[in-house]
Amino acid sequence: MTETTAVAVRRPTMLLSGVSKSYAGVAALTDVSLEVLPGEVHALLGENGAGKSTLMGVASGTIEPDGGVLTVDGEQHLSLTPAAATRCGIAIVHQHPAVLPDLTVAENLRLALPADVLTSGGRSEVDGMRAVLDDIDLRVHLEERVDHLSVAQKHLLELAKAFAVRPRMLILDEPTAPLGPDSVDLLFDRVRALAETGTAVIYITHRLAEVRMLAQRVTVLRDGRLRGSTLVDDVTDDELLAMIVGRQLDATFPPKPSPDTFGDTVLDVAALSGDGFSDVSLTGRRGEIIGISGVVGNGQSDLLRALAGLGSFDGDVSVSGKRRSQRQLRKVSGYMPADRHHDGLMMTLSVRENAALNGLERMTWGPFLSRSRELELVGRELTELDVRAPSMEAVVAALSGGNQQKVVLARTLLARPAILLADEPTQGVDVGARAEIYRILREVADEGIPVVVASSDAKELEGLCDRVLVMSRGHVVADLTGDEVTEERMIRAAVASTKHSRQTTAVRRDANRPALRRFLAGDYAPVAILALVMVGLGAYVYSQNSLYLSAFNITSIMMLVAALGFIAVGQNVALLTGGIDLSVGPLAGFLVVVASFFVNDGAAVTTMLLGFGLMIGAAVATGLVNGTLIRLGNFTPVAATLTTYIALQGFSFLLRDAPEGVISADVTGFVMRKVGPVPIAFVALVVVVAAMEWALRRSSWGLRIRAVGSHEDSARKLGVGVGRTVVGGYVITSLFTFLGSLVLLAQLGIGDPAQGVSYTLSSITAVVLGGTSLLGGRGTFVGTLLGAGLIVQLLNATTFLGLSQTWQYLFQGGLIVVAAILYSRVRGSHSPA
Repeated sequence: MTETTAVAVRRPTMLLSGVSKSYAGVAALTDVSLEVLPGEVHALLGENGAGKSTLMGVASGTIEPDGGVLTVDGEQHLSLTPAAATRCGIAIVHQHPAVLPDLTVAENLRLALPADVLTSGGRSEVDGMRAVLDDIDLRVHLEERVDHLSVAQKHLLELAKAFAVRPRMLILDEPTAPLGPDSVDLLFDRVRALAETGTAVIYITHRLAEVRMLAQRVTVLRDGRLRGSTLVDDVTDDELLAMIVGRQLDATFPPKPSPDTFGDTVLDVAALSGDGFSDVSLTGRRGEIIGISGVVGNGQSDLLRALAGLGSFDGDVSVSGKRRSQRQLRKVSGYMPADRHHDGLMMTLSVRENAALNGLERMTWGPFLSRSRELELVGRELTELDVRAPSMEAVVAALSGGNQQKVVLARTLLARPAILLADEPTQGVDVGARAEIYRILREVADEGIPVVVASSDAKELEGLCDRVLVMSRGHVVADLTGDEVTEERMIRAAVASTKHSRQTTAVRRDANRPALRRFLAGDYAPVAILALVMVGLGAYVYSQNSLYLSAFNITSIMMLVAALGFIAVGQNVALLTGGIDLSVGPLAGFLVVVASFFVNDGAAVTTMLLGFGLMIGAAVATGLVNGTLIRLGNFTPVAATLTTYIALQGFSFLLRDAPEGVISADVTGFVMRKVGPVPIAFVALVVVVAAMEWALRRSSWGLRIRAVGSHEDSARKLGVGVGRTVVGGYVITSLFTFLGSLVLLAQLGIGDPAQGVSYTLSSITAVVLGGTSLLGGRGTFVGTLLGAGLIVQLLNATTFLGLSQTWQYLFQGGLIVVAAILYSRVRGSHSPA
């Protein structure tokens, strides 16, 4: 009693009072209150969709509540922003890590952590980063791209960022879901140590055992409402479950059938070896559920991917009595990946579209898709799996984690697989949905389909599986059946093994050349490829025509590159944010037309300066219009910039219906000045590209631009002003187009309304050739410069080789296709399995 009273008088680190939040009229939170005390681990429980993540979004500033008050250390707030929450000492580890996949580990840390955290104690930034990773025992290279990390490593990186700031309040949302036992024990030790220093911890989990191990207080949400809050020692598991699901659960796991009821062998795997596993043999009979256990990263996921036909292998795999190749396995296997967001679902598509993908062959009538058949089959499957969604046309991203997982399962079952492979099938799924998934997997097995389940939760495998293979370092070290299938035996077999995989040698050999692997998967590999192509092409053309390297031709090429290069650099900024700017070509032409009214022979200097000022103003206005339409008008980048494309082209013809207005010879002469054969404009372009490349890699602006393009939602959670960054990016794009128009006006010498349009396609081509992703987040300005150079070089080479204009387009199109295939293959081959 005395201890409870002492706890009660402490001032809360945070007090949420009467918090409410609705989306499109649907209540996500209704009058929820929560008190978080310093030095206490407070567990927050509830089914998926109960409102836990929404409430923590309000607490961490990523969600603005409709009502309620937040009191942080005695100071009241109606809402917080991510930046304000950070200033208040609030850190959050999201269920889906707020990491930026296109940035390196070092860049993620640099963006997320204050500089003084990394350099405290007089250490270097690099040493600070290594210390942050060592604190959570994350062994990865700082220059490794986060996209190449495993799911568990991404979660550890998120945890490392949170612990590094020594927060006053730490929110952990399902932190152990992808982690192995060793990482979980380390995490619990860090959480306890942090709480002992006075940090308040909110711990969201679906695992009651973790609540008992870690928390002092527990609060339950259901249907967006508070259902109870109490000390952990004062409530039983059954009482907690009843509060969570609103009913008593009869049993978490369905009863196991007698082994005598299992049918013939359907799956027969003999001496299977592949990347991450070696010499694995197993059989699967009708009605049987087989578990794959072991510490995370010991080959379980690799084995399932191979059985699904998604990874190469040596050995024999027979399904239904027939030996199957890798390609054939893809047709007969149903595979549920561990990372449903990255590998399992198309998050912007509807529930119907996601569920139907694997079963399209059953929904066609001749060459056509039968909508009625699709609705019938998908609707039936979703109903049988009890998928709770507003409608089949709802975007799958709007569903809870458990319902998303059931959509993945529905899609898998619609393909009528001969075997079902489930990798971490209940990761991030609440208690109620987890029990339903167990029931469904057992029903699938009862229908005669062998089910293979890989899970890091030994208790889950014990309750669900009829047989469990324990893997360590890629080998099967134990085969447990019947009463041998216990959590204790699985863990003992995994940690006691002394097996060494034959893959170890290969892994160590690769580890001796990590820099090469990182380079091939990085942003500068396309730069090297482009440079080699340009040198090779130049050597060939010169061998055919010695005038190719004449001073006149070098000057002509460089001037053309300068005009295109400036515009392409601007286009690259838009693409890095995940957008595109179709208006750059018409804008360049429009600016030249504007200049033709002011920058003329005999015009006063003030008149010329006014003309240049109007050009800059028009460029800035265009960028602001594009950015505002995208961020505030909710236009897609294509629609927004196509609108300005049409408007600018129309304005050009309104101002000049024919080529008129000769540009001042003094201005054109100044722009065309050169040192030897090298134009000053080209030198300026190279200097600007070098500065932009430095800014992209080392400045906060560059990190923000790439963060928004890499993953907008994660960038927002990290406190990046997404709207401001995107609008600013489009203004910069237009300003670079202005620089390109200065070179263009010198080349044209007249205000021609028909000129400039072609630069839209050319600039996009140059950026793509340079290796910038059309999805945003990664690329280089150096690559863009070389891409522009290669385009001009190709056009020039066709003239020297006596080829028709048709070859120019064929070469450009072919280069883009080859570059896209080559870059994706190089990068994809170095991604994690």
